[in-house]
Amino acid sequence: MPSTRTSGRTRRLAAAVSLSATVALLAGACTGTDSTGGSDDSAGGKDVTITFWHGWSQDNETGAINANIANFEKLHPNIHVKVVANISDDKSEQALRAGGPDAPDVVSSFTTDNVGKFCDSKVWTDLTPFLKKDGIDPAATFPAPMLKYSQFQGDQCSLPLEGDAYGLYYNKTAFAAAGITAPPKTLSEFDADAVKLTIPKGDGFQQLGFLPNYHGYESAPSHYLSQWGATYFGPDGRSNIATDPSVTAMLTWQKNLINQLGGFDKLEKFRTSFGDEFSAKNPFETGQLAMAIDGEWRTASIADDKATLDWATAPFPVPDALASTYGRGYQTGTIVGIAQGSTKQAAAWELVKYLTTDTDAVVSFANAIHNVPSTIAALNSPKLDADPNFKTFLDIARDPNSTTTPASINGGAYQVSLQNLGYDVESGKQTDLAAGLAATAKEIDAAVNQAK
Repeated sequence: MPSTRTSGRTRRLAAAVSLSATVALLAGACTGTDSTGGSDDSAGGKDVTITFWHGWSQDNETGAINANIANFEKLHPNIHVKVVANISDDKSEQALRAGGPDAPDVVSSFTTDNVGKFCDSKVWTDLTPFLKKDGIDPAATFPAPMLKYSQFQGDQCSLPLEGDAYGLYYNKTAFAAAGITAPPKTLSEFDADAVKLTIPKGDGFQQLGFLPNYHGYESAPSHYLSQWGATYFGPDGRSNIATDPSVTAMLTWQKNLINQLGGFDKLEKFRTSFGDEFSAKNPFETGQLAMAIDGEWRTASIADDKATLDWATAPFPVPDALASTYGRGYQTGTIVGIAQGSTKQAAAWELVKYLTTDTDAVVSFANAIHNVPSTIAALNSPKLDADPNFKTFLDIARDPNSTTTPASINGGAYQVSLQNLGYDVESGKQTDLAAGLAATAKEIDAAVNQAK
């Protein structure tokens, strides 16, 4: 699946401005200094009300965002924020295109795949002038993958607002029973462990070492391809999946592991016994899977579900030829931006700046929703809750080899195309991988051109 995130998850997901520095910067807007040169009433200290639409819906999520808004309003007594929760991207985009007094001023999205559309259609405004005016260096403030997924072709129309990192979850009891003393670091070690951890039962399994099938929870091509550092597009903007050897290598590895574990049909039959991903019936929590690829939010879910298994986390393994890059992982997250049509952009920027660059604000929000914080300073803050299992994901977020999926003008359509090919390859419907990749690359390019 593409890296789209749902609001039902508990998030799900050095040069940053410190709290004291941010207070000093933000105070200017309350006393008449407009950091962006805008002309809305907040620049003169007059009362202004801005509307903020976001997708969070769970109590801990909305409570956390409301607490940050309350702190922001204390710093800005003249800027009032009307918060509207549980807003989908579709509803937000429709409102922004329609414009008018009912449209939001500040918007957030779980779907980093849509950044390309937000930027290219100009429904979200480029934040580069705002950042420059306030002397904020994005490259020194945000981890590289997060900065990458919040921009499109030089247009920084959004900023990261908390993130997700993907790693390996493993059952320590199952490891001990199989004689495995440490989590695997390379894919050859991982494959061997997955086989050792598999316990057959009848025509199925008592325990499966790992489920590589793409219909498995979080088992997506993009999550695996990060371990190779795939780029998806060449310098000319055309799909390079047919010429990038890492894509062929990943698809081949996944298919071979399926075969080692019993074959596609057997694994798919076992998969139908799984419970809901976001419940105590998650197959890793129930012991059906000894290893799983998942995001940092699972650490909180396991505790909330009161699962009894003995577990730990580690980075997901890397190809043997890239063993020196062990520690990397796939990253995605939430983004926030300013409506192009907002007539209150100076006030809107103050809110966006506070939510995304104030270290204490980022850390408190990350702690509350159990996401990876989205600034370099917040990742290193002593106020961050970081038990050993959660620390794995902080380390992945800090790792210079971690990657994300690039923004595209038509959203995550290219990921859907690649995953559809993956379905055909793993099931045996497509046996000519080279031909399948060439056709899929052509399909991706045609869709991108049509979107342009």
